[in-house]
Amino acid sequence: MLTEKQLYKYADVLIWGLKTARRGKFKKNDTVLIRYNIPALRLAEILFEKLLKMGINPVLRTNPTPVMERSFYDISNSRQLVFTSPGEEELYKNINGSIFLHAPESITHLSGVDPKKIGKAAVARKHLRDVIDKREEEGVFGWTLCMLPTEELAKHAGLSMKEYTSEIAAACFLNKEAPVEEWQKVYGNAARIKKWLNGMKVASYLIESENIDLEITPGEKRKWIGISGHNIPSFELFISPDWRGTKGKYFADQPSYRSGNYVEKVSLEFRKGSAVKIEAETGEEFVKKQLAMDRGANKIGEFSLTDRRFSKINRFMANTLFDENYGGSFGNCHIAVGSSYSDTFSGDPKKLTKEIKKNLGFNDSALHWDLVNTEKKRVTAHLAGGGKVIIYEKGMFTV
Repeated sequence: MLTEKQLYKYADVLIWGLKTARRGKFKKNDTVLIRYNIPALRLAEILFEKLLKMGINPVLRTNPTPVMERSFYDISNSRQLVFTSPGEEELYKNINGSIFLHAPESITHLSGVDPKKIGKAAVARKHLRDVIDKREEEGVFGWTLCMLPTEELAKHAGLSMKEYTSEIAAACFLNKEAPVEEWQKVYGNAARIKKWLNGMKVASYLIESENIDLEITPGEKRKWIGISGHNIPSFELFISPDWRGTKGKYFADQPSYRSGNYVEKVSLEFRKGSAVKIEAETGEEFVKKQLAMDRGANKIGEFSLTDRRFSKINRFMANTLFDENYGGSFGNCHIAVGSSYSDTFSGDPKKLTKEIKKNLGFNDSALHWDLVNTEKKRVTAHLAGGGKVIIYEKGMFTV
């Protein structure tokens, strides 16, 4: 487990992430939600104390245990499955920040549950995420999240608890004397790369590896974002492309755990923006049902690249937060099927409406699932005025 000193450092990093992620400044008497799994209780206590000292009103929510979650899907009738607790929407309409402490005691307890039931429950809660997204666009809300080591995660990653804890500490700079300063350095380096990427007028990006031949179109009024405080750790830079221009083949060589299901070697073929062919070596039926959750679930919501110079993560961690930031020998790219991020809009986010998002090709879905490829690859930007620029090769941005 992380030491008390490391937990206090973790709390400092999370508060840095929370402040950095929000465009507007936090004020005294703002409200911040701390949502946590039971094994993360000590970190929640430390954050509670620190937020109070900042003049913030912390609100605590404990996540359901694995037994509760399994009972919910096994027992719930159709109305219970879509039930929203009284006051939940009111809370979401008034909070100014959210910190999620992910420390799962099980990641396989929902295996065997009908994916349609999981999808139905997710769709029913999408209106809450829409509320949060709108508040973030208005600059009155910011969020961040992290993960703590558990025996369950270590087991599925094939590591000892000590090894797993060390990976988390190293990735989040918790062994450094001043981890926040380390994050600020990464933040500064990323800003330079984003400026370079956003200075190009790009018609399309071509992603090529041993098993990928995929073309995406960034679309109008887009910008690359990332390393913005939202996730701890986060080393990825990403864009939410115009889903309508996606075509070709994508392959995720990195395994994934989702809703209790283990999925491996997912292959997707896109035509006219939609995944028309879906295959997986393990968990294929689950993947197909997830991508049929709603109309946007089989379309792309994000394209991301991680520079191996930033990320020291080189082990499979059985958790998307770390696995989507894999550095290794060749960095990684990933796509997310499902919802897009409106903060990749280059205009004034306050003016975004559902209609504008639709017209610009921002995808909308209750699903957001990152599928990661760690193969050696090349990403080429085909410029709007002709010509091309290799922007990513050998696991690094080329700037």
